[in-house]
Amino acid sequence: MMASTKPGLRTLPITVIDSGKTVPEETRADHHDHADEGPRSLGRPAPCMVFVGDTGIDEAQIAREMQHHRAMKPEQSRAAAARALVVRELLRREVERLGLADDVQAASGEPVEEACIRVLLEREVENRTPSEDDCRRYFEANRERFRAPDRIKLRHILLAAAPADSDGRFKARTQGEQLIAELKQQPHLFADFALRLSSCPSKDEGGELGWLERGQTTPEFDRQIFRLREGLAGFPVESRWGYHVVNVDALASGEPQDYAAVRERISDYLELQVRQQELQHYLQDLQERYEVRGLED
Repeated sequence: MMASTKPGLRTLPITVIDSGKTVPEETRADHHDHADEGPRSLGRPAPCMVFVGDTGIDEAQIAREMQHHRAMKPEQSRAAAARALVVRELLRREVERLGLADDVQAASGEPVEEACIRVLLEREVENRTPSEDDCRRYFEANRERFRAPDRIKLRHILLAAAPADSDGRFKARTQGEQLIAELKQQPHLFADFALRLSSCPSKDEGGELGWLERGQTTPEFDRQIFRLREGLAGFPVESRWGYHVVNVDALASGEPQDYAAVRERISDYLELQVRQQELQHYLQDLQERYEVRGLED
């Protein structure tokens, strides 16, 4: 950028702070003949600290990949992203070594690279189906894990308020507290209050939602209602929709399930576990074939 060129004013070249060169000179300084050294400042290539063989995985690639590996701490996200990129490069090299690219037919909409990796894993990683004995042993050792879902039967009055409407939510909560106080004295008024005040279609049924299993409602509502005891909840239950006055009519604990009901689920789980183990062994073999450096850091 240059100073004004109006008549009578001198044109002064503006220089970069801490540099004796003008802006054009500073800009040209980045375009030197030594391309392998990178530019002097911001244009320099991102550093590489992770390598698969002679292929570097730079910090810019890792930063882009991190969006797919959310974690509580940035360093955990970065480590997961780096591992994923290393795995991808290991598989890409093996596809290239085996010459699979020319023989692979990608499915509709499937990228060629992903198709090659799919075919490679189908060919190299054994897919074993667990035996009947394997499934029965797992069932016997983990019986407590196989129960029908807990259920709850309830009625509610929804006092609607948008998540961003702080005033509306405050009023809804206050109204809910007032209704709870009235219903403690006159519980027979629940259906009447639901019909007149609830924003849920269930108002026409007195607020009845019937029997619900875990996971059938929004997560925040689900977590709270399954902590309640039978009877009128002593506080309004908050959800993304607003506040709910809730009355629990019945609770039913999940009954133990027999082997026949869960056999297929156990088989799928054990098959996945075995495949994951086989995949880990295969990747370890590839890591020995193509030296990986920097991942431990």
